[in-house]
Amino acid sequence: MTAFKSSVSLSSINGGHAKAGEVHVIIGPMFAGKTTGLLRRIKSESSSGRTVAMIKSSKDTRYAKDSVVTHDGLKFPCWALPDLASFQHKLGDVEYQKIDVIGIDEAQIFEDLYDFCCKAADHDGKTIIVAGLDGDYMRRSFGSMLDVIPLADTVTKLTARCELCGGRAFFTWRKTSETKTELIGGSDLYMPVCRQHYVSGESAIESTRTVLESL
Repeated sequence: MTAFKSSVSLSSINGGHAKAGEVHVIIGPMFAGKTTGLLRRIKSESSSGRTVAMIKSSKDTRYAKDSVVTHDGLKFPCWALPDLASFQHKLGDVEYQKIDVIGIDEAQIFEDLYDFCCKAADHDGKTIIVAGLDGDYMRRSFGSMLDVIPLADTVTKLTARCELCGGRAFFTWRKTSETKTELIGGSDLYMPVCRQHYVSGESAIESTRTVLESL
């Protein structure tokens, strides 16, 4: 029997690149410590001698325009951009090549998240650390966040503390009647809740709606 020998070399599989990048995803509800985890990782990479950059959406102006800020006040300077595709252009090709690690906060806001991660990790050899909400207030997929999971080397799902019972909170409850998916805010608009209190809250809303419609 003649053995089959593939004509595809490792160098062609690797696309000729000297190194491959990585994608690490941090997801969870509001107030789960996603940004804190992201900053911890970015600072660790920086302390190890790697060149880092942080990006957030220019729509997020809750605490600062030019910094990623946790709910408890930790800060790290960042690029506030309307989309991820503009990062290399803003930074310049020469400076972009020097970047080893890119952190992206509130990543669910960026519509071009998947394409950016593919290019930066697969072709440019960057380590990408993405933090954001996996689900919206209706527990539906939020933006492109879940789309990048198949690209990821690691996925970390964090939980918060239920504001009503103190148990583990997996979901984000919206305190207002606003129905648009993207509504940026903090504890004034959202709270983390466990499954029991999410479901009971939905039931209470539905009951109220039924009563109002019958009047």
